[in-house]
Parts: sequence; structure tokens; C-alpha cells
Amino acid sequence: MEEDGKGQAADRGEGAPTLEDVARRAGVSTATVSRALNTPERVAPPTREKVDAAVRALGYVPNFGARAMAARRTNTIGAIIPTMENAIFARGIQAFQEALQAEGYTLLVASSLYDPAVEEAEVRALVARGAEGLLLIGHDRDPAITRFLAARGIPAVVTWTWQADGPVPSVGFDNRATMQEMAGQVIAMGHRRLAAISAPTAANDRARARVEGIRAAMAAAGLDPAALDVVETPYGIDTGAAAFARLMSRQHPPTAVICGNDVLAAGALRAAHEMGIDVPGRVSVTGFDDIDLAEVVRPALTTVHVPHRKMGRAAAAALVAMIRGGPTPASTRLVAEIRLRASLAPPPADAPPG
Repeated sequence: MEEDGKGQAADRGEGAPTLEDVARRAGVSTATVSRALNTPERVAPPTREKVDAAVRALGYVPNFGARAMAARRTNTIGAIIPTMENAIFARGIQAFQEALQAEGYTLLVASSLYDPAVEEAEVRALVARGAEGLLLIGHDRDPAITRFLAARGIPAVVTWTWQADGPVPSVGFDNRATMQEMAGQVIAMGHRRLAAISAPTAANDRARARVEGIRAAMAAAGLDPAALDVVETPYGIDTGAAAFARLMSRQHPPTAVICGNDVLAAGALRAAHEMGIDVPGRVSVTGFDDIDLAEVVRPALTTVHVPHRKMGRAAAAALVAMIRGGPTPASTRLVAEIRLRASLAPPPADAPPG
């Protein structure tokens, strides 16, 4: 689809950068800018890089849907989730879509692959294609993205976490407090040597908060938080299995492995079976999310039940209200509850103290 020469932001307010502004900054013609945006394979890489740099510097958003945007309405909402490779986000996004459809909106979904640069590109692409609002996962991102959306009047809501004073409203739960409760249950059963399998925490506030929650529970119980043995690994059954095998090969292996989600925990249970390690007789394993997999694995997984569908519906209601001119709502805190199942038990009687 050919770009029309005006930025989408021009429909939302005065002073938005234009195609001509980009051309002047990049030192090329408007036709070259148009080709770089619409058919980049036809533009030499150095020229394309100059145009891309100008687009980023100016905050220009090409209007790929000029006709649809003439009425300033597309009835389209975007959602950017970290991955589509497992079921962690499926229930919440399904409920989000159902609630949007009931209000006459279409949902476009993109995946960031847990990469901040990819997320930023998807934000810009969805806005360029007329998304009237966005659902994002977590608060960890460049503040420039929040400013970019605010400058264009695009409301956003964050889910899968809760922060009362976040830069945009959130609909979710307190990852730190919930994981602290889970770790407290593990410690109350007598476990002292704890380990965690977590997603990389550097750009993932949910994973980081969950590890912090485990350490907070340890501190509250008089244990040394620094003694927590953490293996960070991408989400996946294979990666969870490999991380569990590493932990259990330590000279003093843990008696409880607390996993950042159910997929990692399923991998841990698979590895335990392959290694001949009894769960929970020799080591307990817990998860987080309570996806269907949690009750299919054996032993059934002790985990945190995340209210996925309630979260999706509430996020849709908040976003639609903002799109329709309502005030920015306060963040909504939901309750995530522990589900005690067969994978958690007291440590073995012969386990040495932590």
C-alpha cells in the first residue's frame, strides 16, 4: 500500500512530522522516502538507513491507511505479546479479543520475541496501520515509546503486572507479592535450600519481580536471600529441563525448585523423570500461571493461578473507555492465587540443612 505523504499523527494533531520533513532531514527526495517505507528492498542500504534514522528522530509515522483514517476511526486495537510459542498469554488475549469484538473492535496481535527493539518496531507499525489503542505486557520499555503514544493520542494499557503509579494504567497482579506468597508456602513446608528457574530478568519486569519475591520470602523466614540459586533461561520445556538438570547436578542440590512459569516447570518435571529423581519425594517443583499444562503433567503442578480471562476482559474495558474519550483509569489490581497440588511436599527427612 502506497504511503500518502502525510504522517498518521497529522490526523491527531498539528505539528506532526510530514514526509517532506523526513526527506529534508535525510537529504533525499520524498519519492525516495516513500520507496524506503513501502518497498525498502528497492532502496540502497545506506540510503534506507538514513531514512530510518530520520523517521526515528522525528517520530514520523507513515499513514498506510489514509482512507480509513479520514474519519479518525479504524475500530482496530493492537496487542503486542512477548511470544506466541506457548500458552502463557493465550487465555488472556482470547478474553481480550472477545470483549473487544462485543464493542465492535478488531484485534491485531504481534509478538516481540522478548526483544525491546522488536516491540518498539511493532508499536510503530500498529500505530501506522491505524490502531486506536494498544495492549502491552509489562512496564519494561524505553520511556520514549510511552511519549510516542501519548503525543499521538494513542491510549495503552499494560497487563500481566500491576503498578499503582506506572507510566500507563495496568490491569494485572503483583508478581513480587504473589511469588513471595508461593515461596513462603515452600519454606513453610520445611525447605531451606531453594533454587529458581527464571526467564532472563534484564528486560522483563515480571520475571525480575518473581525472583525478588522469592528472595523476600527467604529474608522474611530468616534465610539468606543471596543463597537462592537462580538459573535464567528462555521460556521453554527444553530450556526448563536443561536448567533443572544443572541445578540437580550441584554438589548441594536444592530440595525445591521454584519456576517462573508452568512451561519451565513442565520441563523441570520432564528432566526429573529422565534423571530418575522423585518429585516431590526428593525435590519439589512449583510453577506460575496455571495454564492447562499444570494439571496434565505428573505429578500435577503446584502453581499460581493467574486470572487470565478476567484480566483480558478488564483490560479491554479500560482501553475502550479511553479510546471513547474517558479519563485515564486507575490501575486495577487482580488477585492471583496459589493452587496446591502434588508437586510440592516437605523436603526429604535426610536432607541436610540449607
